[in-house]
Amino acid sequence: MYNRRMKITTIFFDLDDTLYPAQVGLWAAIKERMNVYLREKLQIPMEEIPLLREKYYLQYGTTLRGLQEHHQVNTAEFLAFVHDLPLQDFLTPNPLQREIIAALPARRLIFTNADIPHAQRTLTQLNLLDLFSEIVDINAVAPHCKPMPQAFETALRLVGETDPTRCVMIDDLSRTTQAARRVGLKSILYNEEYQPADADAQLTDWRDLPAILESL
Repeated sequence: MYNRRMKITTIFFDLDDTLYPAQVGLWAAIKERMNVYLREKLQIPMEEIPLLREKYYLQYGTTLRGLQEHHQVNTAEFLAFVHDLPLQDFLTPNPLQREIIAALPARRLIFTNADIPHAQRTLTQLNLLDLFSEIVDINAVAPHCKPMPQAFETALRLVGETDPTRCVMIDDLSRTTQAARRVGLKSILYNEEYQPADADAQLTDWRDLPAILESL
């Protein structure tokens, strides 16, 4: 049973490759849609796209932020295009995951580098939408994004949380969980690969989440 005297008051959940397994292939499909957008909409040669996307990802946090900086892309158009996928072909609700998240006696929010429409569609397909009180998306923290410290600071301000030490970030990327720790949040890496410097804890099975949160 989860300890209701817990120190954690707010839990930020990443969306893609965290609330569903990376193995389902949805994020890979989204990345391919990004490649198509760069090739067809921006006329960037295909052979240049992988290195360009890697450069933007490392320098700006996301491909989108780099495109905004250097190509003046229409943000809404880009996000709508890359997320235009049949989610039912990739995602299946996990009743046990829903039960565990629903029982957590803390405020539950989504913090994603995607946008609200994609988050809502994804959560609906996973039968999790009603479990989260708020979605902090890439537009809400603009011009920043995870893993930038300013993105975390903005997210905390937007949700009215003044003490980051009472907050947790659950994410599948170690650079995000590391960044969250630097801002003062606790962090949990949802991933099979884990080093102690990556996060305060590792999560590979949703059944372990209550105990992990109790330990923080």
